[in-house]
Amino acid sequence: MAKLYFYYSSMNAGKSTSLLQSSYNYQERGMNTLVLAPELDNRYGVGKVTSRIGLEADAQTFTPEHDLLNLISTAHANKTLHCVLVDEAQFLTRDQVYQLGEVTDSLDIPVLAYGLRTDFRGEPFEGSKYLLAWSDNLRELKAICHCGAKATMVIRLDESGNPVKEGSQVEIGGNDRYVSLCRRHFKALLT
Repeated sequence: MAKLYFYYSSMNAGKSTSLLQSSYNYQERGMNTLVLAPELDNRYGVGKVTSRIGLEADAQTFTPEHDLLNLISTAHANKTLHCVLVDEAQFLTRDQVYQLGEVTDSLDIPVLAYGLRTDFRGEPFEGSKYLLAWSDNLRELKAICHCGAKATMVIRLDESGNPVKEGSQVEIGGNDRYVSLCRRHFKALLT
């Protein structure tokens, strides 16, 4: 029986690297995968999943309006899928997380979703909130704060390197804009 997995962490824990390795493992055994990525994450080009260590794969992009059950069902009808992998899963909508559950339950295809748990204010993303609630299996990937403790939070920095306390929940960026921190250092920077 297929399951819905959610691999979550703060930034720089290797989520995209793990996704790419999992996809490769299936493909190496002659199995087909479908890699999905939100259209709005264009840091490395639209339709790409790229890790910080240089691994890369093409991805089918989606927007909040896409019906992922329909998208995956259509892809599965054209080529038998053995696994679906979703990068930046925090950007999924509630309905899309439900649809991914339907993929596992109705199509019997495992879904591996990778994403952040919380935003730069410590608030949950919509997709992450429902993945945490509805996934069959939760797996935390570890990132490290500058103090050596486990980094569970992420903070956004402005152009001068100062912590940002307000603003849009979604602002695409990398190490130049976001830093992973333990909760203690996260709270210290936000007060």
